[in-house]
Amino acid sequence: MAGFRTLDTLDPRGKRVLLRADLNVPMQDGRVSDLTRLERLSPTIRELAEKGAKVIVLSHFDRPKGKRVPSMSLRPVAEALSTVLGRPVAFAEDCIGEPAQRAVAALREGDVVVLENTRFHPGEEENDPAFAEALAKLGDVYVNDAFSAAHRAHASTEAVAHRLPAYAGRLMQAELEALEKALGAPARPVAAIVGGAKVSTKLDLLGNLVGKVDVLIIGGAMANTFLAARGLGVGRSLQEPDLHATAREIAARAEHSGCAIVLPLDAVVAREFKPNPPTETVTVDRVPEDTMILDVGPLTCEAILSRLGACRTLIWNGPLGAFETPPFEAATVRVAKGVAELTKAGALLSVAGGGDTVAALRQAGVTEELSYVSAAGGAFLEWMEGKTLPGVAALAA
Repeated sequence: MAGFRTLDTLDPRGKRVLLRADLNVPMQDGRVSDLTRLERLSPTIRELAEKGAKVIVLSHFDRPKGKRVPSMSLRPVAEALSTVLGRPVAFAEDCIGEPAQRAVAALREGDVVVLENTRFHPGEEENDPAFAEALAKLGDVYVNDAFSAAHRAHASTEAVAHRLPAYAGRLMQAELEALEKALGAPARPVAAIVGGAKVSTKLDLLGNLVGKVDVLIIGGAMANTFLAARGLGVGRSLQEPDLHATAREIAARAEHSGCAIVLPLDAVVAREFKPNPPTETVTVDRVPEDTMILDVGPLTCEAILSRLGACRTLIWNGPLGAFETPPFEAATVRVAKGVAELTKAGALLSVAGGGDTVAALRQAGVTEELSYVSAAGGAFLEWMEGKTLPGVAALAA
């Protein structure tokens, strides 16, 4: 991967490898309830351990605000990681100081230890040089495999990388290579699907994309703001009247850049937002005043898939409707399956990310069928916005 050192160039045998991971996993009743992040991290840990490294795993968990909060300890996560790896994983009661030093000193080649939550120390989020130095003293080299935390300039994600030889782990490498193919040097035409509730939360994203993609497909409730800005009635739908002028400005910038904006042609509407209410499908110029737009309709789905059929690359962030409430997941599922078919046929490189997007694709059963699905939330969004990610910039060779 140009510009970054990867594990291909590291001989870790006998070295203490500080591995920044993202162990901020879902918990229920004191146990890890979703192993996905641990499973995606495991190839890097296995590779390092099998090559004789002493693997020292760093991570934050939740938001303890610089204090020791027992319910936010990484101990149960270390136990779950041991199960995923099928090998013992030790645990240190702190990430710096005597407990961490003792745990690291006890490591033999191929051993793995998880250090306690880095956010138990205020120096982590403050990117404090002294805290970063204390972490760096525990290792000989630094490997970052936490793209999902790379948008934060914290001690364990950014400062340590400047104090030790720094490398991208396999998960970080896969993320960066997929993103480079999607937006850095993509095969054209390039399309983006952007959904979600509010234009206001994605102004930077839309502003960046209109200058970089050929087709911008807008769905979710944010499409209502664009429709209303064009003078169409959207009934009682969620929209942002104070952003109508902004929506028109984005549309004008897109036209100037040669980017086609695709808005819904039809919509599934209901008078109540609840599971399985009475619905009707109408064209967007005939939305009844007492209804809410809660999904796009079949005409829109076919128009989207027709557009995508002529594209080579797709970036997707955000569902097309209120997918968590049936039957308003129908359009997102339909388009997701169509994207999966185009990807499988080799016609489309598809990269998706963001929490709601991943959940929607999982619901559609296609997470393994797209080219790459990023589990990173904020980092993926900031990358799409064109922002520099501190944790990535720190890895530059």
